[in-house]
Amino acid sequence: MAAEVKKPIAKKPYKPVEQKPKMKFAFQRTNYIILLSSIFFIILGFILLAGGGSKDPNQFSYELFSTQRMVVAPIILLLGYIGVAVAIMYKDKTPEQQPPVS
Repeated sequence: MAAEVKKPIAKKPYKPVEQKPKMKFAFQRTNYIILLSSIFFIILGFILLAGGGSKDPNQFSYELFSTQRMVVAPIILLLGYIGVAVAIMYKDKTPEQQPPVS
């Protein structure tokens, strides 16, 4: 009996492995900065709304209707809430790097 000669297996040409695209987050650094500053404005607005009561429950205090509580604090709160919406919707305008097409 004759020994069979095995043919070498032809190797496939080298093909670089495709890299997975980098994971992109919904928020960038600027989004977080806008969001944190908006949260600060909201907290500041609620602090400005606090107080104004009197120590004696039978005594009425006109400090309750001060400009700080009736005008300033609601405007700061509104700016804070608008800032949260802007932080969610803001997207950088810088073009992203795309891999070369071959």
